[in-house]
Amino acid sequence: MSSSKPSPQEFLAAAEPGTRVVVRYRIEGGLTDALGELVARTQDGCTIRTRGSDVVIPLPLVVAAKQVPPPPPRRAPRQQP
Repeated sequence: MSSSKPSPQEFLAAAEPGTRVVVRYRIEGGLTDALGELVARTQDGCTIRTRGSDVVIPLPLVVAAKQVPPPPPRRAPRQQP
């Protein structure tokens, strides 16, 4: 009994918008990651809202993708003595 794991593209196609994901994809010279909220997906790509900006990733460039847990709560600022 073997259960086949979905491809990264299949995972992204099935993931609901609002899901927190990490996506590894090809760029010139290597690979990079986008960590954030899946905000949109089309037949050709997906958009991840990272801390800095929205990143549009063409699906053929995706090499890995998975759901990740919510970020930890922000720590309170340190108080000066």
